[in-house]
Amino acid sequence: MIPHRVFGVTGWKNAGKTTLVERLVAEFVRRGWSVSTVKHAHHDVDIDRAGTDSYRHRAAGATEVALVGGLRYAIMREQEEPTLGEVLARLAPADLVLIEGFKRDRHPKIEVRAAAGGDRPALAAGDPTIVAIAADAAPAETHLPWFRRDDVAAIADFIGARLAIAAP
Repeated sequence: MIPHRVFGVTGWKNAGKTTLVERLVAEFVRRGWSVSTVKHAHHDVDIDRAGTDSYRHRAAGATEVALVGGLRYAIMREQEEPTLGEVLARLAPADLVLIEGFKRDRHPKIEVRAAAGGDRPALAAGDPTIVAIAADAAPAETHLPWFRRDDVAAIADFIGARLAIAAP
């Protein structure tokens, strides 16, 4: 069981996922919601730099290092890639957590399709957790709700209704 209300944004590389997540965060915040995000990267991630004190702490063998500044902090943990559930368990409560990536996880998602999709297959055909499509033109092969990629307000309305989140 996932302790947060989550909704995912998925799609192939360069489909516009990050742009949609960014615009959805701004829309939900404008509506008064608290929003967190989780982004999956397909490469090693390091927010630290060689030579910094926190980097030296990790290099010395610390399993977890908290880097704390005046307006934000980051906690870096040395471990194999965690599950989405493990990441969500570490987040503070929020009205909504938007998840970018994590295609194989079992949360509701909207598939973003690029204007020039090329020869990439539609993800929705093989993934029952995809509950809507965001694309520049209505997809012919699906019965799922469709939104234009730039209709952020309508997509936000759909997500809120889908998760039964009352307006703050």
